[in-house]
Amino acid sequence: MVEARGRLAHAPAQRDPVAVLPPAGGLLARDLKPGSLDSYCGESPVLFLPSSRMPSRPARRPHPPTTEADAELQAAVDAFRRIVRALRLAERETRAGSGLSAAQLFVLRQLAATPAASLTALAERTLTDRTSVAAVVERLVAAGLVTSDRARDDRRRVAVRITERGRAVLRRSPAPPTMLLMDAVRALPAASRRHLIAGLDALVAGMGLRDEPAGMLFEDQVVSLRREQ
Repeated sequence: MVEARGRLAHAPAQRDPVAVLPPAGGLLARDLKPGSLDSYCGESPVLFLPSSRMPSRPARRPHPPTTEADAELQAAVDAFRRIVRALRLAERETRAGSGLSAAQLFVLRQLAATPAASLTALAERTLTDRTSVAAVVERLVAAGLVTSDRARDDRRRVAVRITERGRAVLRRSPAPPTMLLMDAVRALPAASRRHLIAGLDALVAGMGLRDEPAGMLFEDQVVSLRREQ
């Protein structure tokens, strides 16, 4: 028996049925010519799958922008996609190479350059707030990668220093995503940098994000650190 888009045609049933995909668009019973079944599988009954059960065709690529505004929008969105993808890949490489989150490795890099006299000073160097950097330092201290001690001259200040174990981790670690972003922005001409800041500020306002905290990149990607015994 032949099934063709819900229509039935008869064929000798001497062997097991064989499923055959029809040409694109399906195959109707009227399309069958004498001997055409034999060309597919001899005397076996043939089950022609209707086009509704055929594998879907690959999606067509989107049409190119038709207006200048569309082209500008696509360029902006594509730029953000590339940046986000690069930062995400760098964050994965960071975790794989060091076992640290991107935020933890960024703070550790800053401390390797110069010890921080206080959490406030470290927050300024990492371009973030004191609360965010304090949470990262706490995890690094628990792992034995940095030390956090009260300053002798001012018990209200907490001095933060990297340990030898922390330096050993840095030697086998890639650059954290935040440093890649900062280096690229620093390399821009002053005029381009100012235009970038103005544009990003307008975008933040347009998305209603002015009141959102500007935490460290990938700060929510908490990595469990354990002190080696």
